[in-house]
Amino acid sequence: PKPGNSMSETPKTNHYVVPDFYVRNIDGDLELTLNSRNAPELRLNKTYVDMLSSFAESKNKKKDKEAVMFVKQKIDSAKWFIDAIKQRQNTLYTVMRAIMDYQKEYFLTGDETKLRPMILKDIADITGLDISTISRVVNSKFVQTEFGTKRLKDFFSESLTTSEGEEVSTIEVKKILSDIIQNENKRKPLSDEKIKNLLQEKGYN
Repeated sequence: PKPGNSMSETPKTNHYVVPDFYVRNIDGDLELTLNSRNAPELRLNKTYVDMLSSFAESKNKKKDKEAVMFVKQKIDSAKWFIDAIKQRQNTLYTVMRAIMDYQKEYFLTGDETKLRPMILKDIADITGLDISTISRVVNSKFVQTEFGTKRLKDFFSESLTTSEGEEVSTIEVKKILSDIIQNENKRKPLSDEKIKNLLQEKGYN
């Protein structure tokens, strides 16, 4: 509603991507870790646990009944919350581990042509989780690799069958296409027909 704001001298805020996972290549073995913001250390405050014990041992149990119920309710709520966070951490780790194992060649080399065709159902089948759960994770998470910080959903692609009957990722075809265009003579760009022929020569239909 205020189009003139784009012309103001107020500096724009930079939005930095904070990775949710880290994948490191240690002598050919991939190591996966969660960002600490996704794995906070939560524990019950000992004061309240001790308070509940002292109420249980109290001689004025009738008088303290209301306080006992209140403290117990809060402790149970905290336990539930901690369990929910742990379950979420486990889900995040499980999904990313499956993606990392499935796309191992990419995480080792950084070569986009090594990305295998992969859809949400593939990861759902491996992890035993619901497709909607996988979708929620991959749509909002990032992973830091040696080759830059990537969106998880960028590892997913449909498959395309080559002239030899091999299934390859559409990402691989896009990368080959990108290389062809990057190396063309800019003063005399390749026609769509010529690009199509070059792709067919490489076996991509």
